[in-house]
Amino acid sequence: MIRLPLLGADPSAFPAIETALEEPDGLLAFGGDLGSERLLAAYSRGIFPWYSEGQPILWWSPDPRMILATGAVHVPRRLRRWLKSCTWTIRTDHAFAQVMRACAEPRHDGGGTWITEAMLDAYARLHDEGHAHSLEVYDHNRLIGGIYGIAIGRMFFGESMFSRRTNASKIALLCLCHGLAAQGFPLLDAQVCSAHLESLGAQSMSRADFRREITRLCSQTGIPGSWAGLFDPVDLAACRT
Repeated sequence: MIRLPLLGADPSAFPAIETALEEPDGLLAFGGDLGSERLLAAYSRGIFPWYSEGQPILWWSPDPRMILATGAVHVPRRLRRWLKSCTWTIRTDHAFAQVMRACAEPRHDGGGTWITEAMLDAYARLHDEGHAHSLEVYDHNRLIGGIYGIAIGRMFFGESMFSRRTNASKIALLCLCHGLAAQGFPLLDAQVCSAHLESLGAQSMSRADFRREITRLCSQTGIPGSWAGLFDPVDLAACRT
């Protein structure tokens, strides 16, 4: 029988991440709430919520962790050629709620449904407070792709992305990494391993090393408030390198 710690009223109190289960990988605790203070405390410790509708809030810290070095993203040759003729435009923090809603839509692989209404409300609140941000991909005025996540200090924690056109989510991730690198954010947390992320240069990092890195980066001075216009305009040609 699995016995997990139940989170109490203190939003900053979490079990040590080293106590997370090996199976399922990284399951650490349950309960608590999705208040801004608790969420920010969780991310700064390498913990994130992930649960389905009808479940209690589950908190995770997997080992290893998947990360992207923002200044060393790999652009596959075919995508690099395709980018030469791409006319899409990129914006930041102009459609956060729409990006989250799109990420929450059911997908062919069954993903997306873990973004509950409670999660939508909680991250919208973080966005209003200047902690959560989105990057959007547009074909003319149509939103076709995007990504969102949490920024603490000089660390960015990616949460989810979506694509309504081929390559749109890849472009969102590439442009986000390009912009983050330019603003002094060296790492993007991608949480768990996937072939899609590995094709763009994502690598595994041990949980212990990840915790050391985010402790250092989260303590640095960040960019508070809205990021609208921060990366605009994004030069897609620069994202090819």
